[in-house]
Amino acid sequence: MRIASVFGLAGLAASLAGVAHAEVKMSGSFVADASCPATQAIKNGKNPGNVSTDAGQSYQLLAGNKDVPTHYLILVPGADPERRWVKVSCGHLSGASAAAAPAAPDGQGKPAPSGKPEYVFALSWQPAFCETKSNKPECRAQNPNEFDATNFTLHGLWPQPNGNFYCQVSAGDKANDNPAHWQDLPPVNLDAGTRAELDKVMPGTASKLERHEWIKHGTCYGKGQQEYFSEALNLMRQVNGSPVRDLFAKNIGAKLTADQIRGAFDQAFGAGAGDRVRVSCLIDPSSGRRMIGELTLGLAGPIGPNSALKDLMLASVPTNKAGCPVGVVDPIGFQ
Repeated sequence: MRIASVFGLAGLAASLAGVAHAEVKMSGSFVADASCPATQAIKNGKNPGNVSTDAGQSYQLLAGNKDVPTHYLILVPGADPERRWVKVSCGHLSGASAAAAPAAPDGQGKPAPSGKPEYVFALSWQPAFCETKSNKPECRAQNPNEFDATNFTLHGLWPQPNGNFYCQVSAGDKANDNPAHWQDLPPVNLDAGTRAELDKVMPGTASKLERHEWIKHGTCYGKGQQEYFSEALNLMRQVNGSPVRDLFAKNIGAKLTADQIRGAFDQAFGAGAGDRVRVSCLIDPSSGRRMIGELTLGLAGPIGPNSALKDLMLASVPTNKAGCPVGVVDPIGFQ
């Protein structure tokens, strides 16, 4: 029995060593372009909790399964276990994501390619999001006369490189940063006008999304809560006052292509702005429709209270992928 147990332990050690050797460490972030299974294992597809990625969401990147990976190992906060595998085709890498790149102090990663402060600005199309999250309070409260029926809503403003998360955040707040515990995160302190506008432009405040966005991303912005959210709202006003919003409002219930969307950004914010835009789609679980769920914009340069979105976009590095090629502009309400 003792001999068998020794051989068993040796075999287990060899097996674990093989697994460790197969993983190629990576740094940076994985940004999901779609909702995909996030599995505990690659071969058997075991998925405790039926966890999926959220399109447009950024996840900490841990490793690839080999030198030219077919799957990435990411960290999914709130999942059990949190380390999950996703197919490389599910999304794209952003920020510092070189194999075997060592982590820099405080998660700062590599210098931005443009040499300027860089950000990802994430805009949601709320009706599509709600088709996949019907239990959220903001989704149960959808109304055809509300702002989110015909305008983009704010997901977040994310300092780059990806992986630049949770700056000077306590272990307790990190532990509570999953949707089931966002209400346990510290409240965000804003003036009355900014609070009212944020509640309108970010319907997810009904689920305390703003607390999550501040803890994970805003703490790395270099300014206070008031500046972080008011400056993001200034950029949102520019998008929703542009031909991009008009294109979506006129095509509710119809399909748009990534090329059409990028063309609208060129019209609104100058030639080349569309090259800084990536489209993410969601799949309607009830009908299988492919819906446009989110737009992510690359920005570069210092952001202030009156910054022009045009200047920030054109200063950033173009993305080489447009993302989801075509999707439906979902109407408000459950289809």
